[in-house]
Amino acid sequence: MKIVDAFDGGRPVFSFEFFPPKTPEAVDQLYRVIAEELRPLRPTFVSVTYGAGGSTRELTVDLVSNIKRELGIEAMAHLTCVGQTAAEISQVLDRLRAGGIDNVLTLRGDPPRGETTFVKPEGGFGFGQELARFVRAHYDFCLGGGCYPEVHPEAPDAETDLRHLKEKVDSGVQFLITQLFFAPAVYFDFVARARAAGITVPIVPGIMPVTNLAQIERFTSLCGASIPAVLRSRLQACPEPDVPAVGVDWAREQCKTLLDGGAPGIHFYTLNRSPSTRAILRNLGLAEQAQR
Repeated sequence: MKIVDAFDGGRPVFSFEFFPPKTPEAVDQLYRVIAEELRPLRPTFVSVTYGAGGSTRELTVDLVSNIKRELGIEAMAHLTCVGQTAAEISQVLDRLRAGGIDNVLTLRGDPPRGETTFVKPEGGFGFGQELARFVRAHYDFCLGGGCYPEVHPEAPDAETDLRHLKEKVDSGVQFLITQLFFAPAVYFDFVARARAAGITVPIVPGIMPVTNLAQIERFTSLCGASIPAVLRSRLQACPEPDVPAVGVDWAREQCKTLLDGGAPGIHFYTLNRSPSTRAILRNLGLAEQAQR
């Protein structure tokens, strides 16, 4: 199934994102989480991120192929420009196609660990739109892309960021998933500006339920997202064991406001865990809808 077709189904499209675990034991645990806890929720699709190292990249291909083949869940592979030539990227795409994968999230990618700036690989690509254009020219994958409702950290201003996003869509990206954010108004303002800039593809809000304050502060510092003062004060005021419950409550209200306001679905950044995401879906009634 091509994910873009799911947006015409009349129901919210919701999905889960995972990262490749570092050990075989963690891989087995992730499969159990997906099969036993998340598959019953019938997500529209799941996605697996793509690291800078060769073994991690191999695992991404294996994970998405096995999830689709063995668990029967539509799966999307992330693909980045980091440290790869066009020929090497073609080899990955050939493996994905052979594994029955129909969907790829094309991203520039972050600099490898220990490096502060992205360097275009020799014989490779320097921007997500270049990667999308290459994939579109040679393959028939459905292409997703990323976007930053609070502006990409490297963009000089919001207008430039939107112009580059429009170039990405014009290069073949068929739907967008946002970076994490915590205020629905941020999403609605971004969508309005994107539409005014001529971007018409579905824009799915990316939601990360807070489970650890220090962790979310680190994530937001890296991606340019902001934590609302009200949320921060609630998190700081509660005992550490209660932080996940506060995060679930906030994310539930955030998701409800987004869906009521016309968002086409929700993409959950799960960090390879399921309790918070399952609780949010149950509270919204989406788990029951999925099982009908």
